[in-house]
Amino acid sequence: MTIVRFAPSPTGRIHLGNARTAIFNWLFAKKTGGSFVLRFDDTDRARSTPAYADAIEEDLDWLGIAPDVVMRQSERTALHDAARDRLAAAGRLYPCYETAAELDRRRKRARALGKPPIYDRAALRLTEKDRARLEAEGRKPHWRFRLDGRPVGFVDLFKGDETVNTDSMSDPVLVREDGSYLYTLPSVVDDIDLAITHVIRGEDHVSNTGVQIEIFQALGAEPPVFGHHNLLTDQDGQGLSKRLGSLSIGQLREDGFEPLAVAIMASLTGTSLAIEPYPSLEAVAERLDFAMASHGAARFSFSELESLNARILHHLPYDAVRDRLAALGLDRQELWQTFRENLQNFREFPEMSRIVTGPVSPVVSEQDRGFLADAAALLPDEPWGPTTWADWTNALKEKSGRKGRALFHPLRLALTGREDGPELKSLLPLLGRRVCLARLSGQVSDPTE
Repeated sequence: MTIVRFAPSPTGRIHLGNARTAIFNWLFAKKTGGSFVLRFDDTDRARSTPAYADAIEEDLDWLGIAPDVVMRQSERTALHDAARDRLAAAGRLYPCYETAAELDRRRKRARALGKPPIYDRAALRLTEKDRARLEAEGRKPHWRFRLDGRPVGFVDLFKGDETVNTDSMSDPVLVREDGSYLYTLPSVVDDIDLAITHVIRGEDHVSNTGVQIEIFQALGAEPPVFGHHNLLTDQDGQGLSKRLGSLSIGQLREDGFEPLAVAIMASLTGTSLAIEPYPSLEAVAERLDFAMASHGAARFSFSELESLNARILHHLPYDAVRDRLAALGLDRQELWQTFRENLQNFREFPEMSRIVTGPVSPVVSEQDRGFLADAAALLPDEPWGPTTWADWTNALKEKSGRKGRALFHPLRLALTGREDGPELKSLLPLLGRRVCLARLSGQVSDPTE
């Protein structure tokens, strides 16, 4: 069975770029009938917090992504330790005693000599006596993985045949001086233990994949299939950053965007599929193929998100928003069906619906007072039916000689106090004759009284 994972570090709120990776994994699991694992890579003890982990779960749930398994690397240290010991015993993991300052000087010297600034494996030349002396001085080793230094080939789900040459890379540090792990080794160990079949992540991890394939093989495991999607950038072409809070999912939620609109933008931007409403993320999974993703950066458009959000709202059924309407005290089906096509954002609904639910100050100009008085005089008695609006405005047109904007604009301003809103034809029955008469005369009226 296909098993994928989304492995964020709980060091901040996830942004749209992180969500892109999560959604791609979830879509792939849905399309293949597989399982989606949420794994918190919380090996950074200083910056990882339970609060951020909870926030990430909340953001994913809001997007409609429900993991089949949730786990934390910090609870699996025994597995990581065992793998560390195996690699050390096999001579693939070796202790190094250089300080950060010493390594920096070596890199600068290599650049000055026109050489690549990669680690020279000086630690491999240390004798037991050398190591004992350094440790007596109080130095604690960090541990590096000895790369094979060869072309590592793999077939990428997005890009096809890829090769990473580890000969041009420094042996990566897997264990810090304090014994804590960088993400690389625990990630591989947990992928093996969880039987992860496909690793889907951003293209900024391609070089890491070459290293990790070597670690998989050094541990005697078959590497998973890898896929590296193009990265989202902001409208200025800059990469998204969790530390900067760039387009965080939490902020987009607070700003009133629909989760489906955000999920569609996160997944379909930079693909050949059109950015358009879908009934669900499952429907996106049926259509999207990773071959549709471009190989260049995917530039996110905020205005396109706003447009998509509006289009989704315009067709959102009442049952889909019932709970949100109830939370606002506005759980009326006729209200939603009347106003939804005028909304760009759900947060606009309470204010716009005040046309019907609350007091409105009519906008009446001096030059239109006589016209509005005629309108009040011609307003039909209730009950009103489907032809009431046409009967009324036709009579008013004949009486006043007005037509088009000159006829309808003063009526809108008086009845709603706004320049925009639903068709007056649909609003009229919700307002009722009493309220309409009051507003046509310029009185502030409350339909609930």
